[in-house]
Amino acid sequence: MPRSHRLQVAGGIYHVTARGNRRQPVFADVEDHLRFLWLLDALARRRGWLGYGYCLMPNHYHLVLETPKPDLSAGMHWLNFRYAQAFNHRHAVDGHLFQGRFYSAQVEGDWHLLELFRYLALNPVEARLCRHPGEWIWSSYAEAVGSARPTQFLAVRRVLGLFGREPRSARARLGAFVNDRAGRPQG
Repeated sequence: MPRSHRLQVAGGIYHVTARGNRRQPVFADVEDHLRFLWLLDALARRRGWLGYGYCLMPNHYHLVLETPKPDLSAGMHWLNFRYAQAFNHRHAVDGHLFQGRFYSAQVEGDWHLLELFRYLALNPVEARLCRHPGEWIWSSYAEAVGSARPTQFLAVRRVLGLFGREPRSARARLGAFVNDRAGRPQG
């Protein structure tokens, strides 16, 4: 039986994730993380995609992105294929890196986008990889709150705009929003 088609709409915002085959790591070191982000940036520039958040975990990743054209499947196929090729070549392994096809769900409005951003920021904290979301360098959190240099892929204005017009106070409010769920003081 053929796979069902994914819902893809022009201007759609999606939560996308892919997990390592058999839950194996998909990022072995810093170079792997940087390669994935470089490919993601190249994909976003080529297709005009906007990134609202990301989190790279050891055995999976999360992306929140907007696609001006209904081309999510084609773009994600390119990203996962290119990254898996590079990973397998570099680490002298073969076979599937990712478990099945990627997961995607359409973001249903601003509140959903904010909760998703918070979820991504807290993912490494929940996994006990760090104590505070700002400590995890493979996430968009530090970039969004202004404590790390932004990547080209990330378009934080959309998320920050939900917290006000002035960037500094919007970043502080976003940090407080994320940390409210974390049960930790902002820092």
